[in-house]
Amino acid sequence: QTILCLPRSFEYSQKNVVLVPVAALGVGGILVYWLRSRHKIKTIEMGDGWWGSGERPLKGKEDESIRPFKIETSDKEIEDLHRRLEQARYAPPLEGAAFHYGFNSSYLQKVVAYWRNQFDWRKQVEVLNKYPHFQTTIEGITIHFIHVKPSYVPHGRAVQPLLMVHGWPGSFYEFYKIIPLLTEPAGHGLNEGDVVFEVICPSIPGYGFSEAPHQKGFDTIATARIFHKLMNRLGFKEYYLQGGDWGSRITINMAQMLPQSVKGLHLNFVFISRRGLRRMISVMLGAYVPWLVGLTKEDVRRTYPFIQKNIYEILRESGYLHIQATKPDTAGCGLNDSPVGLAAYILEKFSTWTDKSFLHKDDGGLESKYSLDELLTNVMIYWVTSSIVSSMRFYKENFSKDPSLIADARVGVYVPTGIAAFPQELVHTPHAWAKEIFKNIITYSYMPRGGHFAAFEEPKLLAQDIMQFVRKVEQL
Repeated sequence: QTILCLPRSFEYSQKNVVLVPVAALGVGGILVYWLRSRHKIKTIEMGDGWWGSGERPLKGKEDESIRPFKIETSDKEIEDLHRRLEQARYAPPLEGAAFHYGFNSSYLQKVVAYWRNQFDWRKQVEVLNKYPHFQTTIEGITIHFIHVKPSYVPHGRAVQPLLMVHGWPGSFYEFYKIIPLLTEPAGHGLNEGDVVFEVICPSIPGYGFSEAPHQKGFDTIATARIFHKLMNRLGFKEYYLQGGDWGSRITINMAQMLPQSVKGLHLNFVFISRRGLRRMISVMLGAYVPWLVGLTKEDVRRTYPFIQKNIYEILRESGYLHIQATKPDTAGCGLNDSPVGLAAYILEKFSTWTDKSFLHKDDGGLESKYSLDELLTNVMIYWVTSSIVSSMRFYKENFSKDPSLIADARVGVYVPTGIAAFPQELVHTPHAWAKEIFKNIITYSYMPRGGHFAAFEEPKLLAQDIMQFVRKVEQL
């Protein structure tokens, strides 16, 4: 029996000689793949889309031409506006209400009187047209943008392309005060000499002079793809991005989608929606031993008392969000028909989002930071384009899905990132929390003053921070 078993055991040993190395190779291969996949940067699928009316044409290439565009107005448009302003009805405010119940109607009457009798829309159209405007067709809809180049570039200095994206209820006009600081820094007392930009400011589709999508589902990822296509169409292979509000999420998506095209990402609004045990521990310990969870004294000052600043104040300021994320067309129809209603709805945000304490002022503090001409010009961009409804729909398209299932929720941001944290921003995101998403933070600045509309309110502060960030990235 022993002799008979010898050939069989010899067979098994031969098999083992083959199987063991094969198994080792297999396990080793899986281990190598796992290690490599850990270091591989995950990206959002770029995909494609069609947002034009009806079915996408089967034949024919899209018109990729860049067309000069000019904002125009007419007597008929102005007469219609004046007639509506004259026929406005007002409900008297509660005594001592200030802005606690929303836009104070006594102050609203003053704003409307200025709008009707002193505001010069023709003059503001000239102001809007001082920068070159363009339109182009991408994925079936017309995209509007301004493109401003420096008039003079010193020898040996590279011009950095910078895409700046607005949010709601803002517009491309928010950037009019910061553009000259970025394109002509030396002429505005910013001796940042080695950094000069050419600035591209598009209107988000459905906002202002960019055509509204005709199909459902147009979210920030679709916007990110369209803006990448825009930059590519303009001849840029690499570029910087800057954004706040929706512009922040759109530019984050752009960085997640094509990190190889994004030289750097600068944000003045960061909202981290991730929750869990780690965050809970950070919040609980942060009030007592902030250093243990990576929070600074300034983080503590801006974040606590936590319930008041991160739940109560956010609930107070986000009622609009629930309406727009569920039934935007209902409220939107009324706003689209009434310029007075539209102004109250939009300008209320420019009050408390600029400074939370403005809630206690009868005039909402609006004219302490902006002029009525500036504020009403932004409102007029929504009014003359009838874009308030489509701008509100953007919330429904982005909040109608489970946040944890959205593609960008599972993808980090690996491009060089700069964060400007303004003290009056709706919510403060400490550096320690931002690192969970942004894996390559180059600069994080606690800004000395300013709120949600940073480029509109504090253009010089924001310009300096962008320049500081880009200079550091260029030195890497």
